[in-house]
Amino acid sequence: MARLILNGKSAQLPEVREAVFARRAAGDALEVRVTWEAGDAERMAEQAARDGVDRVIAGGGDGTVNEVVNGLMRVPRERRPVLGILPLGSANDFATSVGLPLACAPALEAALSLPGQRVDVPRLDDWHFLNMATAGFGAEITSSTPKGLKRLLGGGAYSLIGAVKAWHINHYAGRIRWQEGERRAEICLLAIGNGRQSGGGHVLTPQAMLDDGRLDVLILHDIGSVTQLRAMRHELETRPARGTHVDTLRVDWLAFEADESVPLTLDGEPARRKEFMVTIDPAALSLAVSLTCPLLSHPA
Repeated sequence: MARLILNGKSAQLPEVREAVFARRAAGDALEVRVTWEAGDAERMAEQAARDGVDRVIAGGGDGTVNEVVNGLMRVPRERRPVLGILPLGSANDFATSVGLPLACAPALEAALSLPGQRVDVPRLDDWHFLNMATAGFGAEITSSTPKGLKRLLGGGAYSLIGAVKAWHINHYAGRIRWQEGERRAEICLLAIGNGRQSGGGHVLTPQAMLDDGRLDVLILHDIGSVTQLRAMRHELETRPARGTHVDTLRVDWLAFEADESVPLTLDGEPARRKEFMVTIDPAALSLAVSLTCPLLSHPA
């Protein structure tokens, strides 16, 4: 038995209804639960796991996937069902990066039939995420992009807002710590990736893997002019461990203690913290993806 947890905004889309009816006609035992408000997907996912459902499918955008992941992580590891994804959001960063179909009918078929692969699940303080957490500039873009514009332009909305904000980049001073060291920095963007892309297709942590038990970190800092933005672009191409504007790390955990409250996003969901710590739970979930998924180093 599989259970589709469907974002209420997508429940009446003709292509979604047709895909569900088609899978049932093909013999798949598929239940549907529709969300009404924030928190519903998390509660429904937890209940599905406790009901013994074999596979839970998150139908919605990255935020819906995030809620479902948090619901599944509230039950013991051995009782967590396989997680499938039916991408119905404006950006669908995670589904795109792992190579899932984006059209509704093939996406639902894949969510029901692809084998489960063990993947890591990071956690920022008390909230899990599957793809990426960002702090600073990237989080400002995501939280300030109007939902109507996201729906109208898709991932391009993030780029549009980002271009406008690029001339007014805020920096957030604080101390970054990880298992091998610490440093003080004024960051404009801190990206902590289990996946690779965020904000409508921006690849921030291109070497990240879902099953290596580690976090890939990108730090952008000391950017205040067009000239520095050009230099930063060059460093983003070369990815130095310690550059003038770009640092990269691969860590087991990372903590940031800021001088002031910092905007955050976890899989696109906004938050705000003055300090936080990110850890990772290796092989915590079984995710329905292809054996050729580029973010798997050791497919089952």
